[in-house]
Amino acid sequence: MTTPDLENNGPVSGNQKRKMRSAARLYAVQALFQMEHSNQTVDAVCAEFLEHRFGAEVDEGVDMAEGDVDLFRTLLEDSVNWQARIDQMTDRALVAKWPIARIDPTLRALFRAAGAEMTQSDTPPRVVIMEYVDVAKAFYPDGKEAKFVNAVLDHMAHEAKPEGF
Repeated sequence: MTTPDLENNGPVSGNQKRKMRSAARLYAVQALFQMEHSNQTVDAVCAEFLEHRFGAEVDEGVDMAEGDVDLFRTLLEDSVNWQARIDQMTDRALVAKWPIARIDPTLRALFRAAGAEMTQSDTPPRVVIMEYVDVAKAFYPDGKEAKFVNAVLDHMAHEAKPEGF
């Protein structure tokens, strides 16, 4: 089953749609990180990413992935609008000595994006966990962060959507 691609008027396969959603999640984490470090608004960062990152050519023959624009925008807006709730939920999932303020800024952005998707969408919690563990692996390919992210997101998911387990 395919869905129409409104920009190209061609079909987008289910696999391509999944890849675009995964790319949107990765971009959302990058954008949230950038917002925290530059004090830019959601609208400014969103516009920059859509213009310069989604599908952009990085080097000759090397393109950035196309992302699901709607998911990207929703993740950014929900992460900002629900940040206090998400941060509190993340704090409860962390060891008491490690409040979210002490967490690596990339992981903090990841927890906010994942928390937004977990609490504000109908995406199954196991899918959210799997997707953001993959994002963690992209940022930390050699570290133990992916296991840490899995544990924290599992705790958050059980709190946010216990019916999903």
